[in-house]
Amino acid sequence: TSFSTPKKKKRDDGMREHVTGCARSEGYYKIDKKDKLKYLNNSRAFAEEPPADTQVGNPGVPGRRSEQRRLLSSFTGSCDSDLLKFNQLKFRKKKLKFCKSHIHDWGLFAMEPIAADEMVIEYVGQNIRQVIADMREKRYEDEGIGSSYMFRVDHDTIIDATKCGNFARFINHSCNPNCYAKVITVESQKKIVIYSKQHINVNEEITYDYKFPIEDVKIPCLCGSENCRGTLN
Repeated sequence: TSFSTPKKKKRDDGMREHVTGCARSEGYYKIDKKDKLKYLNNSRAFAEEPPADTQVGNPGVPGRRSEQRRLLSSFTGSCDSDLLKFNQLKFRKKKLKFCKSHIHDWGLFAMEPIAADEMVIEYVGQNIRQVIADMREKRYEDEGIGSSYMFRVDHDTIIDATKCGNFARFINHSCNPNCYAKVITVESQKKIVIYSKQHINVNEEITYDYKFPIEDVKIPCLCGSENCRGTLN
């Protein structure tokens, strides 16, 4: 008994048609380079063609951004604006860089204009309890780490960005800052986000008031602002 191999047909789009109705029943087979190129070219043309609903009006990036702003403003009245802004911050991160600062060591600088009352960056780190923070602070001193980057969220929670954080830990203190820190709740979790107080220009350093508690041992402030308090605490 002999079995005849099904005749292999080719479609106009370069894909081979399975005459048995099932690709598995025909096993593996090699596709000619010419047929493969034809298929790839058809796939690219389909991927590059914009959807029908974006062909009306301005299909460029400014059009999409204006549509996003319109939707954001329409939801602001019925939803939590902080949550919307936080989602927007995750969607399009601000362009920032860290480099040497005239205030202290490293600093964070804007690489694009930032409008007032905008979320600039989230302060990212490990959420730890006070007892763990005390232990880590002692360990950091023993390891010779001059600065620890701990930010208190509330009475029980501290964010430690010393060894696990993002660019936000480089933000310096200023007695006349252009930003401020705010605690917001996202999906039952408290987060620290840095907001802009005013318009921030390109290459301007991002600063906020650390608001350290008053202590006997003073930490000198080097912000250089006209109303500088002289110390951070």
